[in-house]
Amino acid sequence: MKSYMPRNSDFEKKWYLIDAQGKPVGRLASKVASILRGKGKPQFAPHSDIGDFVVIVNADKASLTGRKMEQKTYYRHSHYPGGLKSVTAERLAEEKPGEMIHKAVWGMLPKNRLQKKLIQRVKIYVGEKHPHAAQNPEVLEV
Repeated sequence: MKSYMPRNSDFEKKWYLIDAQGKPVGRLASKVASILRGKGKPQFAPHSDIGDFVVIVNADKASLTGRKMEQKTYYRHSHYPGGLKSVTAERLAEEKPGEMIHKAVWGMLPKNRLQKKLIQRVKIYVGEKHPHAAQNPEVLEV
């Protein structure tokens, strides 16, 4: 008896198109993270990179539930003393509309060497248009 070990040449990567208009950011991000890892495929192995590409349009129209727009705070640090910076979700949505979804997906990916590789497969766009029509992305409802 042998164990199956998936290889990159054993399958091809698909492209999915997700419309984020009116969708909660957390639910959208968990679905996207699952697609990126390839968890819905029968060949899934936690150590292998078998996930697909995801194109997200209307990222500026994604919503947060409750009062998170005013209350949720995103932090970053410059690695210098006193270098803690913070920004509310409301202000982040004004300045960088797709960044909220990007941060949510990043946080749901595994914290290992695959994380940077997987996040590169998410393409986030503010409007309806995207330059990935040649890949024939399959429309996915979240």
